Amino acid sequence: MKRIHIYGVMFSGILFACCTQKQEARKPVSHSSGTFIKESIERNKKLINNEETLIRDIIKKDTANNYIASPKGYWYYYDVKNDTETLTPKKGDMANFDYEVTDLSGNVIYTTEELKTQNYVVDKQHIMMGLRDGIKLMKKGEKVTFLFPSHMAYGYHGDNEKIGTNQPVICKVTLNDFKPGTAKP
Repeated sequence: MKRIHIYGVMFSGILFACCTQKQEARKPVSHSSGTFIKESIERNKKLINNEETLIRDIIKKDTANNYIASPKGYWYYYDVKNDTETLTPKKGDMANFDYEVTDLSGNVIYTTEELKTQNYVVDKQHIMMGLRDGIKLMKKGEKVTFLFPSHMAYGYHGDNEKIGTNQPVICKVTLNDFKPGTAKP
């Protein structure tokens, strides 16, 4: 019986000691100084600047076309302009278009035949960011050539097939037609 009493006192003492000790939160093992993010920002600025320089060089050499700089960070010109139409696709419209993708040297990456005619519900389906914006500038029957820096094309990741990491591209797009949007993707 004495033994049980001793164990009881010991257990109570341990319990009392555990409950009265102040517990402190663990501190993180390492502290981030933010240099990775700063370096990443600088790398991206240099990448964008280099790509824009390549695109500006193409524009300087091409005196046959009138390039337009978009506020979104890409350039384009009209191969075929439709001055009789006034409407452009808007969110929810079903756009039907064909396109071809080349690198900045003009080497074909994807032909129109490979890509097939696309039906795209404007701003409701996932497509390349540049095309998403560019299609909304076009009128029915127009053919436009877009020069997209990589951040407006397939970005850091590429397309997992023929388009590599941080690769700027040229897209020749023909907007065949578009219909008011009641269609679902």
